[in-house]
Amino acid sequence: MDEGTWQRHASPWSVWTRVASLPLLLGAIWSHAWLGIWALVPVAVVVLWLWLNPRLFPAPERTDTWSAMTTFGERVWLNRKNVPIPDHHARMAHLLTAISAAGFVVALAGAFLNNLFLTVSGGLVAWFAKMWFCDRMVWLYDEMKNKHPPYAEWLRVGQKEVR
Repeated sequence: MDEGTWQRHASPWSVWTRVASLPLLLGAIWSHAWLGIWALVPVAVVVLWLWLNPRLFPAPERTDTWSAMTTFGERVWLNRKNVPIPDHHARMAHLLTAISAAGFVVALAGAFLNNLFLTVSGGLVAWFAKMWFCDRMVWLYDEMKNKHPPYAEWLRVGQKEVR
């Protein structure tokens, strides 16, 4: 993603609607039971949504929110080869990604097999691990913005209303 897309992705609308996309994807896959091959249509719509999502919403006026700092942490994480991050963040990010991926595989299998227990339990594991990962990204950003000044430039603090 380019700089403008990352700024738009910092919108709480982008973050929270993307977080809510996992059940939509699993439901789209599950729909093969009654749609057959046509289930590829809702799957494609969700995949298109996931691609459009960070590009769709306007950049927020303020970025001192949890959701914005999650995206900043992801940017720091993706840039870790150029600007190294502390080992404790890297270890946890890898662990949480692995847990989330394992949960996602179980949820996918459940959706393909139309097994509600596998779909829901795998989906919950994937979702909670991803949310924990996001929280770790906020922590990573908070720590790295003071160590690498260009990261601090992403932060825009909102103005408090004066009465």
